[in-house]
Amino acid sequence: MKKLFAVLLLAFGLATPSLANPDFDLGPATGVPAPSIGTPQDQTGAPRALQSLMGEKGLVLFFFRSAAWCPYCQAQLIDLNSGVADLAKRGYRLAGISYDKPETNAGFVAARQIGYPLLSDRGSVVIDRFGLRDPQYKPGRIAFGLPRPIIFILDTNGVIKAKLYEETYKTRPPAALVIQAIDKLAAGG
Repeated sequence: MKKLFAVLLLAFGLATPSLANPDFDLGPATGVPAPSIGTPQDQTGAPRALQSLMGEKGLVLFFFRSAAWCPYCQAQLIDLNSGVADLAKRGYRLAGISYDKPETNAGFVAARQIGYPLLSDRGSVVIDRFGLRDPQYKPGRIAFGLPRPIIFILDTNGVIKAKLYEETYKTRPPAALVIQAIDKLAAGG
């Protein structure tokens, strides 16, 4: 919990960089444009550019390990689905990205009635652009190319306004925390 609190402080700009753990600063910094995602396929096979995913005020873009075999990701995908309506009320849409194939994502979306797109980053190109590839998995392993889980809150220009993540892949920020972060941003925090 202490690590999560420190990360949240940094995400909201409430702490100085000297409080950050430099070994645990994940992904691009807040305040900079997010790297290009190109046009990865969603679960229907349709190519999706970043702008096509945006809500009126922005996008919550999150990276997850796998809907096929990661129980922590499956729980996160279901939990975030519970926040889709609240995000929409605030002008945000939600999209997830992993190295899973579109048909894998389609199966999960259908089985769990997920109300947001899951993008397929075959080859982990976008994952690498964001600097999120988990280095512990080597070529030939099922997990090779998967990202460290993280949630980015982007404005309509694609600028990273906040990022939420945990030290371990086994714990994920819940939908309620994402909504709190968006409310804090809207209040000027």
